[in-house]
Amino acid sequence: MYLYIGNKLYSSWSLRPWLAMTGCGISFDETVIPLFDEAFKARVAEVSDAGLVPVLVDGDIKVWETLAIIEYVAEKFPENAVWPVDVAARAHARSISSEMHAGFSGLRSVCPMNLGKRFARRDRGEDVTRDAKRACAIVGEARTRFGQLGAGPFLYGAFSAADAMYAPLMTRLDTYDIEVDGVTRTYIDALLGCEAFQTWFGAALKEEWIVAEDEVDEPAIENLRPHLAG
Repeated sequence: MYLYIGNKLYSSWSLRPWLAMTGCGISFDETVIPLFDEAFKARVAEVSDAGLVPVLVDGDIKVWETLAIIEYVAEKFPENAVWPVDVAARAHARSISSEMHAGFSGLRSVCPMNLGKRFARRDRGEDVTRDAKRACAIVGEARTRFGQLGAGPFLYGAFSAADAMYAPLMTRLDTYDIEVDGVTRTYIDALLGCEAFQTWFGAALKEEWIVAEDEVDEPAIENLRPHLAG
């Protein structure tokens, strides 16, 4: 299987299926197609009529859109427990993942994913505050109701697709130092510290591209790619 993704530093939607597959032990090859590069549209068109990444290619099968990719690998590799095994937990995981897919627009628009910088805490508006509170509520509910189901610090104990779906949001809460409760902070630390995410993060910091569209107009308190301007 081949997964086509955008820049690891910025592409939140690419991170989700990559992390789901990697965290659940599913092997694949990857190709990075730089976002906003002049050849981006032509290169993506070779693998998907949708014109966007991520795209999963498995022989003659092409799957685009993050949740569709996750559902495809969940069906193909049932032994890898991409979704929680428990019925109630699985229903909850799919519900919050769909909510992520369609929601949190305030936090997404104001705080684009940027793994290369950190910013000081400040008031980023009511929409961001609302989305952060909802994220904390989701983490708290999942950990309280289902965290004991498996050994591990993730939403449902063991790592699952739901953790991958929420990973880019958790990076935003961390990058922009948005206030969260203790349970969510512990979860963020566990998720961003896990081996799969650290592999992505390490590769992201080695990228040379700067995507102006995902650079916020404020000074960073820490630049994790100091060799690059911008």
